[in-house]
Amino acid sequence: MNLDDVKRLVAQGEGLTIEFKRKVPQAERIAKELIALANTEGGHVFFGVDDDGTITGVKDAVEEEYALLEAINQRCVPPLSFELERVFVKGRRDVLVLFIPKSPKRPHYLVHEDGQRVAYLRVDEMSVEASKEAIRIMKAERDPTDTSFRFGDNELKLMRYLDAYGRITVDQYADLAGIPRKVASQTLVLMVRARVLDFHANDRQDFFTTAVAGTSAS
Repeated sequence: MNLDDVKRLVAQGEGLTIEFKRKVPQAERIAKELIALANTEGGHVFFGVDDDGTITGVKDAVEEEYALLEAINQRCVPPLSFELERVFVKGRRDVLVLFIPKSPKRPHYLVHEDGQRVAYLRVDEMSVEASKEAIRIMKAERDPTDTSFRFGDNELKLMRYLDAYGRITVDQYADLAGIPRKVASQTLVLMVRARVLDFHANDRQDFFTTAVAGTSAS
């Protein structure tokens, strides 16, 4: 990648697959964002680019690379796959370009200082904590075996609700069907695995919609 490539990608602005950083932030913070990318659609992180897209470069690329690799190696489990490039800007300044692919090993987790492990997903330009449903769906994707189930009264109620309102949350389905939240969650995840529903991560509350051909869960 050269500077023209960087300018072209940066011009797209921050979003689901692009993130700008003036420098490598504190380890826990950057690891969280890299994990969110790997658990969603992957993407590029540009170090040495301001929030407004101004390309400034970092002062000490070697030091920044060291901090970045420390965060990846110590805070991300399982280990992330990535590609890291250094692109010359001017003087002694470079942009570090980190590419994180969508991971076949997801979910990845951030290891906090207290040892707690938390998975994150990318929603637009934000990194949000993954729900239990999201984690189950990511784990299920490791098994390519087709999943099927029978439509019962509760599932038919669900599909009629989706025809009317377009989306539903776990809590809404539990109320609609008069079933425990745990059962509602398991049913919705099963229907995603059977490709009847699509899952959508959200910064407020995840939701489900009728599956559209050619789409997949986040």
